[in-house]
Amino acid sequence: MAKSKKHTKKVEAGEKNIEAVEGALSKTEQFIENNQNRIFWIVGIIVVIVAGYIGYTRFVLEPREESAKAEIYMAEKYFEQDSLELALYGDGMHYGFLDIISEYRFTNTANLAKYYSGISYLRLGEYHEAIDYLESYRADDQILGAMAYGAIGDAYLKLDEKDNAIDYYTDAYNHEPNHLTTPIFLFKAAQLHEHSEQYEEALRLYKKIRDDYPDSDEANNIERYIARTQAKKS
Repeated sequence: MAKSKKHTKKVEAGEKNIEAVEGALSKTEQFIENNQNRIFWIVGIIVVIVAGYIGYTRFVLEPREESAKAEIYMAEKYFEQDSLELALYGDGMHYGFLDIISEYRFTNTANLAKYYSGISYLRLGEYHEAIDYLESYRADDQILGAMAYGAIGDAYLKLDEKDNAIDYYTDAYNHEPNHLTTPIFLFKAAQLHEHSEQYEEALRLYKKIRDDYPDSDEANNIERYIARTQAKKS
């Protein structure tokens, strides 16, 4: 008898759930019916946007990207040869990095040209221009992203703005940590902290190099820096 009552309750509960689902479906159907035109317009707009994006990417952006890659070749060669003026401004026959940025906006190559431009200006001693271009660089790449932040730190250091330099060195060593760039900027930041008498933070960073990056060049004499900073702290 008890089993029969339980069974009846389960059936009733199941029927209520079915009714609830049917009710929800009916409301949904009613909503769709009442808002058909609006829904069709929204769906149509979404389709147009997606199709437009695909079309722009395939027929405009991708060909421009290929063209930009071909155009940047000579500027990169001049950069490698340390002919920085030619790399930036071109030679009259080939584009420089600034031309690439202007003519091929929104391409990955133009973004890369911003990095090159920033580094070129840094080497030329034009630190404000270096900062402007490096800050506009979209730092997606693991290595170049860290190098860009670090180069901004170098520029601020040359301008004797040590707090800004520390901030960017910190961004550099926190950017996708790796064994190539991270210990470099940990060391630069630690040295600035030490020179600013922020010994606790300097010690933390020196020890992080020793413990986390023991095979790096920066770790070679790190115990000497740790000992020196500990002595200053005492």
